[in-house]
Amino acid sequence: MLQLTDFSTRLIAWQRVHGRHDLPWQNTRDAYRIWLSEIMLQQTQVSTVIPYYARFLDRFPDVNALAFAPLDDVMALWAGLGYYSRARNLHRCAFVVATEHGSEFPRSVDALAELPGIGRSTAAAIASFAFGARATILDGNVKRVLARVFGIEGFPGEKRVENTMWTLAESLLPDAAHKDEVTAYTQGLMDLGATLCVRGKPDCARCPFAADCVANVTGRQKELPASRPKKTVPTRKTWMLVLQDGDSVLLEKRPPTGIWGGLWSLPQAADEEALAAVSHSFGGSGELQRLTSFTHTFTHFKLDIEPRLGRASGGVPDAADNQTVWAPLANIDAYGVPAPVRKLLDALQGSLI
Repeated sequence: MLQLTDFSTRLIAWQRVHGRHDLPWQNTRDAYRIWLSEIMLQQTQVSTVIPYYARFLDRFPDVNALAFAPLDDVMALWAGLGYYSRARNLHRCAFVVATEHGSEFPRSVDALAELPGIGRSTAAAIASFAFGARATILDGNVKRVLARVFGIEGFPGEKRVENTMWTLAESLLPDAAHKDEVTAYTQGLMDLGATLCVRGKPDCARCPFAADCVANVTGRQKELPASRPKKTVPTRKTWMLVLQDGDSVLLEKRPPTGIWGGLWSLPQAADEEALAAVSHSFGGSGELQRLTSFTHTFTHFKLDIEPRLGRASGGVPDAADNQTVWAPLANIDAYGVPAPVRKLLDALQGSLI
């Protein structure tokens, strides 16, 4: 494996000149804001996160505001950002910090990693940015940088390869005498992977490691890091009910786990007949109207969705429990609705009201 004794020095120098310095969660030591950004940035691009981050801070300016807010409020603000277990863990983590840690985030990586939704790399990022801790991160961007620069073979998601990368990443940290540079080093790793050493077309000409990078020198940028071994992606199918009662539509609370866990969605069934029965149980009258089918892709499977439009008869009573609600289409933002369901309702809104 390539040895670069000046890796951290070069990276820090590059970051100070060419790195990102004006992101909304930078230039602060506020652990709450740093934690919030790190959770949102998991598997999500910066450009997507920025507006969500701003809305969350406006609604939940500190950890206590988030900890004691209704989960439905949190899910509604998170809707569209995806990977919804992050939002549930975000709420749980805030509550633990507020009730068990005096509303202060722990300072050590190990203590942070014990909180809901915070893994080893995220804990290191929080500790580094908030408290200046000498700790290494290893997210997807960093794995790509290390694989290319040092020529690490194998899929980074495999435990053996990941362990190799953790060992390497820890060895590359600035030494204890330069502990004050860890924040710039950590940000530099993120910036290099996000702006130059990108997945598709890396900008090797501008990289501070171009002359030493194994992938660049050998022309293997497309091969490193190795891709995830291909698996057949299964396809599932579901029928969705868009049941209208005046200017409202019926929403149903999803179970707390599984796809769209804890969100409000349209009632679903395994087939046309079962969906008709669901419609009837909520006062639906007449035949269901076929709407354009579409497919939503998750990480591990594809979901074919067959939406059907129905009309509720007059005088439909309010839902008897807190698992269903007649939601006004004009106020759909108040509910945490999955992105594909939101798109469906937006497309139909003009004809539904």
